[in-house]
Order: sequence, then C-alpha cells, then structure tokens
Amino acid sequence: MLLHLSEGQANDHRTAAAVLDELPPARHLLADRAYSSTGFREALIGKGITPCIPPHAKHRVQHSYDPLLYRQRHRIENMFARLKDWRRIHTRYDRCAHTFLSAIAFAAAFIFWINEML
Repeated sequence: MLLHLSEGQANDHRTAAAVLDELPPARHLLADRAYSSTGFREALIGKGITPCIPPHAKHRVQHSYDPLLYRQRHRIENMFARLKDWRRIHTRYDRCAHTFLSAIAFAAAFIFWINEML
C-alpha cells in the first residue's frame, strides 16, 4: 500500500506527480476526473499502466475508459470511508504530518486485519 500525505489545498496533479515513480507494477490505474490530465495519462502509459480515468466534460479531447472497470473504484472510496470512521483521522487530531500518517497506517492495518478475521 502506498500512502502519500499532502496539504489539503494541494492540487491533485502535484500529488500524483510525486508518487508516480513509486507506483508498483500494475496493468490499470483507477482514478477520478481530477486526475484526467493529458500529462498524467501519458506518464502512466509510459510506465506501462493503462489509465481508467473518465474525462472532464469540458476537455476538448475525450479520452476513452472502461466503465465496467471504473465501477470497481467504489472499493477505494469505501476504504477512505472506513478510515474516516476513526475519529482521530476524521478530525485530524495530530498536528505533525508524520504522526497523522502513522495513525492512518495503523488504522489501515487494523481494518485489513479485521476484514481478514471475518
């Protein structure tokens, strides 16, 4: 699992560019419309990853994507919803970024462990 913490007001493209080199080998990358830039798509294709990102309605070039594969993105959203069930993460009690990221990693590991036990 790759976790990268950025400022709340940071643009999604800056964050995506920061983690692009750390991405593990994959066939597809599911992302929402915020990551629908041509540069990000080209960088993914250059790494051998097929982007499954719906285009913005206002873009001139409407890139194609697989809507059936994109439906699996709900699993990602569910993971973030489960993380936000933890009050410490939802309200961001921790002032230091490293402490907050540690709390997220602990909660993610605990959620994974609970799911494996069921």
